[in-house]
Amino acid sequence: MTDRYVALIRGINVGGNNRIAMADLRAAFEALGCTDVVTLLQSGNVVFTSAGLDRVELEDRIATVTGVRVRVLVLTAGTFRAIAEANPLLDIADDPSRLVTTFLETPPPAGLPSAADLAPEVVVLTDLAMYQWSPLGVSKSKIPLSYSRALGPAATGRNQRTVEKLLALL
Repeated sequence: MTDRYVALIRGINVGGNNRIAMADLRAAFEALGCTDVVTLLQSGNVVFTSAGLDRVELEDRIATVTGVRVRVLVLTAGTFRAIAEANPLLDIADDPSRLVTTFLETPPPAGLPSAADLAPEVVVLTDLAMYQWSPLGVSKSKIPLSYSRALGPAATGRNQRTVEKLLALL
């Protein structure tokens, strides 16, 4: 049985680093038997159909095809939709480019700074995602790098515009 998936690839084509052509990325997925492979933007968003896919095998294939070693978070279409629909900040965000969902591979660790420490930003953590509203802009975020690193090596954020585009592709 085949299912639709979303792959979120961390840290490619940012500031000229880890350059991967989208055609090469599609080729890596297709080499593993994926079908209906569609990339979105240049930032590592892939929607595809598969009977199942091993994340490590996918990361190895991407490295073989592109020469770039990256972390990939693979979510079923249902899980991606559920995370997107559960965003508790949709009602307060008035700019989708400043509303970010960070998709998590594992639940966040205890002891991260409280939301009060990050004001005026609003942050809500769940086992599957960190939802972040940055009214002053993401580039002015008060979230320290250590906070983001604590979320795990595969955690990767997408703004609400990108989340909506990925939902439309599903």
